[in-house]
Amino acid sequence: MIVRACLLGVSLVIGSWLPAAAQTNAPYPSTYSPASSPPTAIVGATVLTAEGPVIDQATVFFRDGKIAAIGQGIELPADALVIDGTGKWVTPGIIDIHSHLGVFSSPGVPSMRNGNEKTGKNTAEVWAEHSLWPQDPGFEMARRGGVTTLAILPGSANLFGGRSVTVKNVPSISVQGMKFPDAPYGAKMACGENPIFYAARGNDPFTRMGNMAGFRSAFIDAQAYLEKKQKGESQKTDLRLETLAGILSGEITTHIHCYRADEMMQMIDLSREFGFQIGTFHHASEAYKIAGVLAEEGIGVATWADRWGFKLEAYDGVPLNVAALEWAGVHTMLHSDSAVLVQRLNLEAAMARSSAARVGEEISAEVAIRWITLNPAESLGIADRTGSLAPGKMADLVLWSTDPFSVYAVAEKVFVDGVTVVDRDAPADEPDSDFLLGQPVMGALK
Repeated sequence: MIVRACLLGVSLVIGSWLPAAAQTNAPYPSTYSPASSPPTAIVGATVLTAEGPVIDQATVFFRDGKIAAIGQGIELPADALVIDGTGKWVTPGIIDIHSHLGVFSSPGVPSMRNGNEKTGKNTAEVWAEHSLWPQDPGFEMARRGGVTTLAILPGSANLFGGRSVTVKNVPSISVQGMKFPDAPYGAKMACGENPIFYAARGNDPFTRMGNMAGFRSAFIDAQAYLEKKQKGESQKTDLRLETLAGILSGEITTHIHCYRADEMMQMIDLSREFGFQIGTFHHASEAYKIAGVLAEEGIGVATWADRWGFKLEAYDGVPLNVAALEWAGVHTMLHSDSAVLVQRLNLEAAMARSSAARVGEEISAEVAIRWITLNPAESLGIADRTGSLAPGKMADLVLWSTDPFSVYAVAEKVFVDGVTVVDRDAPADEPDSDFLLGQPVMGALK
């Protein structure tokens, strides 16, 4: 059964074993390359490009894995596969900037909990891709929710949890076959309760002041390491310091788990002390309190629509957090941090819009779609290739049964680089995880 699923999932759907020339010099290169697909046009749909206004009665034409044209009155080649989009909507594929699929995978047994290297407060040397299990059925369920790209992060047990990896949400035998070609690395950091609660050794910090001292000590060491490296001085490669030096040099962006406004301000001071740019605060329940500061600093926020109160540092959340950030000019995103929530990120965006509407303010569909597409693509450094629908970009897109911000919306067809990875009109042609086959509850979600 495993062989059948792998063959169907890789050789027939995505040619992920093919080499990607641009990654040949990387230590763990991507081998992802899309399979061939016919020229395809979705005709008569309402289109949200994430770059401009809604386009009604439009055609989206893609070929050779790229968007070729979007608009009305597009002349199609005779060999194009035409899909009727009347009454339906097309959006870019959803991008989840905070996922643990594959590292905290299902089945949820202890041996599959590979996201936290809880052996110390600083484990910047570990890479999430070395824990990622491509057969996690969560990837398949996420595809059915329209998710085409994910940033897979280590957990938040450590001050420095390790490197993240960006992946295309395609069936694959190996992580290399999912790895987004040439996507920059990220680094997971965490402040607050989690590093305190998960203290692993007697000499680990057990307070917030201990956490800050741990951050500062690590960056002091990284500064010295980076200076020697930049001068060309001989030194043994240190995997931990390589990641931290990458943060200082700007080659690696930061994903910082941080809930409280006061702690975000501490982290901003930390970034000023050591001269690095914070990429994104994740979860950030109290970000609304310092929205102006975040906008001025150019720091993105990835959060939920209304999740709060599950621990003390998440207690002071408000339903208007997302809207307040958007109104202040913050680079705003929604994330999942969950194998369940990743299946309905479109509804997270809808809930955030509704919170704004309840106070008499309207957030347009054009803005809301960016929270789960273009904005995360920009934060991950891949917006030149995906995240919006524009000629020349990857044909990562979703055909929805209706307005994607409706609770009734279903992702009918999902394309990654023009290749169909979800087709509810032909479910027998979809790859099925061995861990979902024969499970009627899961099967009913198709």
